[in-house]
Amino acid sequence: MSHAPRIDLYEAMATTRAVRRHRPDPIPDDVLRRVLEAATWAPTGGNVQPWRIVAVRDAQKRRALRDLYLPLWERYRAHYRSGEAAGLSEQALAKRDRMLDAADHLARHLDVSPAIAVFCFDPRLLAVTDAGLGRTSVVGGGSIYPAVQNLLLACRAEGLGCVLTTLLCQAEPAVRDLLEIPEPWGTAAFVPIGWPERRGHGPLSRRAVERMAFLDRFGGELP
Repeated sequence: MSHAPRIDLYEAMATTRAVRRHRPDPIPDDVLRRVLEAATWAPTGGNVQPWRIVAVRDAQKRRALRDLYLPLWERYRAHYRSGEAAGLSEQALAKRDRMLDAADHLARHLDVSPAIAVFCFDPRLLAVTDAGLGRTSVVGGGSIYPAVQNLLLACRAEGLGCVLTTLLCQAEPAVRDLLEIPEPWGTAAFVPIGWPERRGHGPLSRRAVERMAFLDRFGGELP
Protein backbone atom coordinates (compact mmCIF):
# COMPACT_ATOMS: atom_id res chain seq x y z
CA MET A 1 0.00 0.00 0.00
CA SER A 2 1.38 3.43 -0.91
CA HIS A 3 1.40 6.18 1.69
CA ALA A 4 -0.49 9.46 1.40
CA PRO A 5 1.83 12.26 0.24
CA ARG A 6 2.39 15.45 2.21
CA ILE A 7 1.77 18.86 0.72
CA ASP A 8 1.22 22.22 2.37
CA LEU A 9 -2.49 23.08 2.38
CA TYR A 10 -2.00 26.59 1.05
CA GLU A 11 0.25 25.29 -1.71
CA ALA A 12 -2.40 22.74 -2.66
CA MET A 13 -5.13 25.38 -2.82
CA ALA A 14 -2.93 27.73 -4.85
CA THR A 15 -1.95 25.11 -7.44
CA THR A 16 -5.03 22.91 -7.96
CA ARG A 17 -5.69 23.53 -11.62
CA ALA A 18 -8.40 22.09 -13.82
CA VAL A 19 -6.51 19.22 -15.45
CA ARG A 20 -8.46 17.97 -18.47
CA ARG A 21 -5.90 15.74 -20.20
CA HIS A 22 -5.36 12.39 -18.49
CA ARG A 23 -3.36 9.26 -19.17
CA PRO A 24 -5.29 5.97 -19.13
CA ASP A 25 -3.04 4.45 -16.45
CA PRO A 26 -5.13 2.95 -13.64
CA ILE A 27 -5.41 4.56 -10.21
CA PRO A 28 -4.35 2.18 -7.42
CA ASP A 29 -7.19 1.08 -5.14
CA ASP A 30 -5.66 2.64 -2.01
CA VAL A 31 -5.12 5.99 -3.73
CA LEU A 32 -8.70 6.07 -5.03
CA ARG A 33 -9.98 5.15 -1.59
CA ARG A 34 -7.97 7.95 0.04
CA VAL A 35 -9.33 10.69 -2.21
CA LEU A 36 -12.88 9.40 -1.78
CA GLU A 37 -12.43 9.30 1.99
CA ALA A 38 -11.19 12.91 1.92
CA ALA A 39 -14.54 13.90 0.46
CA THR A 40 -16.33 12.42 3.47
CA TRP A 41 -14.58 14.87 5.83
CA ALA A 42 -16.38 17.87 4.36
CA PRO A 43 -19.01 19.74 6.39
CA THR A 44 -22.71 19.46 5.56
CA GLY A 45 -25.87 21.09 6.87
CA GLY A 46 -26.92 19.28 10.03
CA ASN A 47 -23.99 16.90 9.49
CA VAL A 48 -26.34 14.57 7.58
CA GLN A 49 -24.02 14.07 4.57
CA PRO A 50 -26.81 14.08 1.95
CA TRP A 51 -24.48 13.09 -0.89
CA ARG A 52 -22.88 9.94 -2.27
CA ILE A 53 -20.18 9.27 -4.89
CA VAL A 54 -20.35 6.67 -7.63
CA ALA A 55 -16.75 6.09 -8.70
CA VAL A 56 -17.08 4.91 -12.29
CA ARG A 57 -14.22 2.67 -13.40
CA ASP A 58 -16.05 0.37 -15.79
CA ALA A 59 -14.85 1.16 -19.33
CA GLN A 60 -18.25 0.67 -20.96
CA LYS A 61 -19.94 3.01 -18.49
CA ARG A 62 -17.21 5.62 -18.94
CA ARG A 63 -17.77 5.47 -22.70
CA ALA A 64 -21.50 5.89 -22.15
CA LEU A 65 -20.86 8.98 -20.02
CA ARG A 66 -18.61 10.35 -22.77
CA ASP A 67 -21.33 9.79 -25.36
CA LEU A 68 -23.77 11.72 -23.18
CA TYR A 69 -21.28 14.49 -22.44
CA LEU A 70 -19.95 15.25 -25.92
CA PRO A 71 -23.13 16.67 -27.54
CA LEU A 72 -23.80 18.74 -24.42
CA TRP A 73 -20.29 20.19 -24.62
CA GLU A 74 -20.55 20.89 -28.35
CA ARG A 75 -23.73 22.91 -27.80
CA TYR A 76 -22.17 24.77 -24.87
CA ARG A 77 -18.97 25.47 -26.82
CA ALA A 78 -20.91 26.89 -29.78
CA HIS A 79 -22.82 29.20 -27.45
CA TYR A 80 -19.60 30.20 -25.66
CA ARG A 81 -17.77 31.00 -28.90
CA SER A 82 -20.71 33.03 -30.19
CA GLY A 83 -20.30 35.45 -27.29
CA GLU A 84 -18.72 38.83 -27.88
CA ALA A 85 -14.91 38.75 -27.84
CA ALA A 86 -14.73 42.54 -28.13
CA GLY A 87 -12.49 44.09 -25.53
CA LEU A 88 -10.47 40.95 -24.93
CA SER A 89 -6.74 41.29 -25.39
CA GLU A 90 -4.80 38.92 -27.60
CA GLN A 91 -3.43 37.32 -24.46
CA ALA A 92 -6.95 36.82 -23.05
CA LEU A 93 -8.18 35.37 -26.34
CA ALA A 94 -5.24 32.97 -26.47
CA LYS A 95 -5.95 31.87 -22.90
CA ARG A 96 -9.61 31.32 -23.72
CA ASP A 97 -8.73 29.27 -26.78
CA ARG A 98 -6.31 27.11 -24.80
CA MET A 99 -9.05 26.43 -22.27
CA LEU A 100 -11.52 25.52 -25.02
CA ASP A 101 -8.99 23.21 -26.66
CA ALA A 102 -8.43 21.41 -23.35
CA ALA A 103 -12.18 21.20 -22.76
CA ASP A 104 -12.64 19.79 -26.27
CA HIS A 105 -10.05 17.14 -25.47
CA LEU A 106 -11.84 16.23 -22.24
CA ALA A 107 -15.18 15.92 -24.01
CA ARG A 108 -13.78 13.62 -26.69
CA HIS A 109 -11.64 11.58 -24.30
CA LEU A 110 -13.76 11.53 -21.15
CA ASP A 111 -13.62 7.76 -21.15
CA VAL A 112 -9.80 7.82 -21.08
CA SER A 113 -9.86 9.10 -17.50
CA PRO A 114 -9.52 5.90 -15.43
CA ALA A 115 -12.15 7.04 -12.93
CA ILE A 116 -15.06 9.47 -12.96
CA ALA A 117 -16.46 10.51 -9.58
CA VAL A 118 -20.18 11.16 -9.90
CA PHE A 119 -21.59 13.15 -6.96
CA CYS A 120 -25.22 12.39 -6.17
CA PHE A 121 -27.47 14.01 -3.57
CA ASP A 122 -30.80 13.41 -1.84
CA PRO A 123 -32.83 16.64 -2.15
CA ARG A 124 -34.95 15.66 0.85
CA LEU A 125 -31.94 16.04 3.15
CA LEU A 126 -30.53 19.36 1.95
CA ALA A 127 -30.57 22.34 4.30
CA VAL A 128 -32.09 24.87 1.89
CA THR A 129 -32.38 28.03 4.00
CA ASP A 130 -32.65 30.43 1.05
CA ALA A 131 -35.83 29.03 -0.46
CA GLY A 132 -38.49 31.63 -1.15
CA LEU A 133 -36.17 34.61 -1.49
CA GLY A 134 -37.19 35.25 -5.08
CA ARG A 135 -33.80 34.32 -6.54
CA THR A 136 -31.94 31.18 -7.56
CA SER A 137 -31.48 28.95 -4.51
CA VAL A 138 -27.84 28.06 -3.85
CA VAL A 139 -27.55 27.16 -0.17
CA GLY A 140 -28.38 23.50 -0.71
CA GLY A 141 -25.15 23.14 -2.66
CA GLY A 142 -23.27 24.03 0.52
CA SER A 143 -23.92 20.47 1.70
CA ILE A 144 -22.42 18.98 -1.50
CA TYR A 145 -19.66 21.10 -3.03
CA PRO A 146 -17.32 21.25 -0.02
CA ALA A 147 -16.99 17.47 -0.49
CA VAL A 148 -16.19 18.04 -4.16
CA GLN A 149 -13.46 20.52 -3.21
CA ASN A 150 -12.02 18.07 -0.68
CA LEU A 151 -11.80 15.49 -3.44
CA LEU A 152 -10.06 17.96 -5.79
CA LEU A 153 -7.49 18.88 -3.14
CA ALA A 154 -6.89 15.24 -2.25
CA CYS A 155 -6.27 14.46 -5.93
CA ARG A 156 -3.80 17.35 -6.01
CA ALA A 157 -1.95 15.88 -3.04
CA GLU A 158 -1.77 12.50 -4.77
CA GLY A 159 -0.45 14.00 -8.01
CA LEU A 160 -3.69 13.17 -9.82
CA GLY A 161 -5.28 15.53 -12.32
CA CYS A 162 -8.99 16.27 -12.10
CA VAL A 163 -11.61 18.82 -13.07
CA LEU A 164 -15.10 19.67 -11.83
CA THR A 165 -17.79 19.42 -14.51
CA THR A 166 -21.56 19.84 -14.28
CA LEU A 167 -22.76 19.59 -17.91
CA LEU A 168 -23.82 15.97 -17.44
CA CYS A 169 -26.41 17.12 -14.92
CA GLN A 170 -28.46 18.03 -18.01
CA ALA A 171 -28.53 14.32 -18.86
CA GLU A 172 -29.54 13.29 -15.36
CA PRO A 173 -32.26 10.76 -16.30
CA ALA A 174 -29.85 8.86 -18.56
CA VAL A 175 -27.06 9.03 -15.97
CA ARG A 176 -29.43 7.79 -13.30
CA ASP A 177 -30.38 4.80 -15.45
CA LEU A 178 -26.76 4.04 -16.35
CA LEU A 179 -25.48 4.10 -12.77
CA GLU A 180 -28.65 2.75 -11.11
CA ILE A 181 -29.12 5.89 -9.03
CA PRO A 182 -32.47 5.63 -7.22
CA GLU A 183 -35.17 8.28 -7.12
CA PRO A 184 -35.25 10.98 -5.83
CA TRP A 185 -31.45 11.28 -5.89
CA GLY A 186 -30.04 13.86 -8.27
CA THR A 187 -26.59 14.58 -9.72
CA ALA A 188 -24.50 17.60 -8.72
CA ALA A 189 -20.99 17.13 -10.11
CA PHE A 190 -18.80 14.90 -12.24
CA VAL A 191 -15.04 14.76 -11.61
CA PRO A 192 -12.90 12.90 -14.18
CA ILE A 193 -9.70 11.77 -12.43
CA GLY A 194 -6.41 10.55 -13.89
CA TRP A 195 -2.67 11.00 -14.03
CA PRO A 196 -1.88 14.23 -15.94
CA GLU A 197 -0.88 13.77 -19.57
CA ARG A 198 1.03 17.04 -19.56
CA ARG A 199 2.20 19.43 -16.84
CA GLY A 200 -0.78 18.97 -14.59
CA HIS A 201 -1.07 21.29 -11.62
CA GLY A 202 0.65 24.63 -11.21
CA PRO A 203 0.14 28.29 -10.25
CA LEU A 204 -3.38 29.60 -10.71
CA SER A 205 -4.58 32.78 -12.41
CA ARG A 206 -7.28 34.41 -10.28
CA ARG A 207 -8.53 37.87 -9.36
CA ALA A 208 -6.66 39.64 -6.58
CA VAL A 209 -8.07 39.17 -3.07
CA GLU A 210 -8.80 42.93 -2.87
CA ARG A 211 -11.33 42.46 -5.66
CA MET A 212 -12.96 39.44 -4.04
CA ALA A 213 -13.07 40.13 -0.29
CA PHE A 214 -14.16 43.25 1.59
CA LEU A 215 -14.06 44.55 5.15
CA ASP A 216 -17.27 45.41 7.06
CA ARG A 217 -19.28 46.39 3.94
CA PHE A 218 -19.53 45.39 0.30
CA GLY A 219 -16.61 47.22 -1.30
CA GLY A 220 -14.91 47.96 2.03
CA GLU A 221 -11.12 48.06 1.64
CA LEU A 222 -9.12 45.24 3.20
CA PRO A 223 -6.37 46.19 5.65
